[in-house]
Amino acid sequence: MASERNGDGGKERAGENGNGGGVSLELPEIRYTKLFINGAFVDAVSGKTFETRDPRTGDVIASIAEGDKEDVDLAVKAAREAFDHGKWPRMPGSERGRIMMKYADLVEQHAEELTLLESLDAGKPRTVTRVVDIGTSATSLRYFAGAADKIHGETLKMSTQFQGHTLREPMGVAGLIIPWNFPAIMFFCKVAPALAAGCTMVVKPAEQTPLSALYFAHFAKQAGVPDGVINVITGFGPTAGAAIASHMDVDMVSFTGSTAVGRLIMEASARSNLKPVSLELGGKSPLIIFEDADVDLAVDLSISANFFNKGEACLAASRVYLQEGIYDRFVKKLADRMESWVVGDPFDPRVNQGPQVNKEQYEKVLSYIDHGKREGANVLTGGKPCGQRGYYIEPTVFTEVKDDMIIAKEEIFGPVMCLMKFR
Repeated sequence: MASERNGDGGKERAGENGNGGGVSLELPEIRYTKLFINGAFVDAVSGKTFETRDPRTGDVIASIAEGDKEDVDLAVKAAREAFDHGKWPRMPGSERGRIMMKYADLVEQHAEELTLLESLDAGKPRTVTRVVDIGTSATSLRYFAGAADKIHGETLKMSTQFQGHTLREPMGVAGLIIPWNFPAIMFFCKVAPALAAGCTMVVKPAEQTPLSALYFAHFAKQAGVPDGVINVITGFGPTAGAAIASHMDVDMVSFTGSTAVGRLIMEASARSNLKPVSLELGGKSPLIIFEDADVDLAVDLSISANFFNKGEACLAASRVYLQEGIYDRFVKKLADRMESWVVGDPFDPRVNQGPQVNKEQYEKVLSYIDHGKREGANVLTGGKPCGQRGYYIEPTVFTEVKDDMIIAKEEIFGPVMCLMKFR
């Protein structure tokens, strides 16, 4: 199975794990598994690799180079040279924009391959991934390509004979650390504005979903982005990520992920060169529904807000507050709707929800479900694993949830909805 997914041209039925069925497709060849430094794919200095796994089955997709501090040093050195002496920061914004447009063209031309790759690595439904993840990636590139020649300063009238002037300049070398729940989207949410501004960068994709970032690095070179501007270090947070956050020659860090790791990155910044840090961390968003709401619409929105992307979203509205007058009707309609919700192979177009990203996240979500049961919440739907293989969990709805329960207080990052009543 693993050899088929590393370029041997094998076909696999997308329903093999027992959650879907009958969809035959040819999975993409895994062409890029090494670090991308200074315009070339290279092995890690240590020679180490790690496995990225198919969440549908738990099987190995490919072995990926495991970058560490020494590799980060080489990547930062390349980015520093490209920024201090290279042409990218000195290039007219219009020219950077032209190259970024070509970059977007390449993403769109290879959209189907990228969609399969992203769905395979992250367990995302293929149809949604094509439109949302890959489509948004190209759109982000085009948006910031258009902004590249519109980065202007301002002249300010002062109270005396003086004038003030603001000048916007690129920060320098940016360290960009990407989460595993939206690998492609978050790659370009960070890379595209940095490119437009004239920065160079070292990107660390999540170890759970490293494949698309390496493809994007290849397309950047094809589009004409100079060597050293984009470097991709695959590896683990405590090693490669920590090396980026604490590096004295990295000028800023952007991180999306957990609150706990965000604290570590701020600490690393403070202990090194006090680099600016941009953080997008976890959440526990509420959805508040009053009794005059359209119940059918409210049910649709709550399902989307909780179970989109298997609940692996920092803005998931996993606390649903219902006014008493609507509570019973909402619960009944929600239970009816969830009967038609399909969990299964993400390559099957009939499927609404694929597997959790890996075994660790799968077990974490199940532990939260167990907490909810022990604390006295009522399981309306779901509440257990499903399927014969892989990391599939039934969409779980708890009723009679109290604000002091763990499932109401902590971010679950999985397909779990908590219903609470208010007057």
